[in-house]
Amino acid sequence: MDTDTSAVGRRIRRLREERGISLSELARRAGVGKATLSGLENGTRNPTLETLWAVTAQLGVGLAAVVDTGPVVHGTAVQGVLLQAFEEEGATYELYRLVFPAGSSQTSPAHPEGVTEHLTVFAGTLRAGPADAPLTAGPGEYVTWRSDVPHTYAALGDHDVHAGLLIRYPRRGGRRGTPDGPAARTRDPGPRGGGAPS
Repeated sequence: MDTDTSAVGRRIRRLREERGISLSELARRAGVGKATLSGLENGTRNPTLETLWAVTAQLGVGLAAVVDTGPVVHGTAVQGVLLQAFEEEGATYELYRLVFPAGSSQTSPAHPEGVTEHLTVFAGTLRAGPADAPLTAGPGEYVTWRSDVPHTYAALGDHDVHAGLLIRYPRRGGRRGTPDGPAARTRDPGPRGGGAPS
């Protein structure tokens, strides 16, 4: 991660303590080692994107609660840059620029209930979405899914995938799911940028 790991660690510790969760319990819930989480909180470990998402999901916050915009965060199969985090009534949003190296794949744990991901592919071909029903999108196509279930990303073919990802975190007590209803869908913008679910 190309950012101040001690600041990230302090933010995680503060959120954990505010929720009254022990280090051991948060590590167990997030599926990471206690030593890994301790090193992360102390700023001595350089966390992967997967570790940060697993920990923040168990704290009930988005990644933007612990990472500043701008730095590149590396994962097993993706490198991402948090471009912006913003809030509107009823939801918090995080906007990322992502690059998936050709042939890479990963499965991500579930986000908190009601979280949705909206991904637009700019180059390459990506299979992404719920682990049991992923969708495929190529250049100019858009996919969205409920990400409160395990979900996958796989760069298909011989080219890196460049994409934009918007994650929507509903506020506690907010409406569950997307206004459209389906758990996952894909959109082809068509010749005029309109688009219909396919």
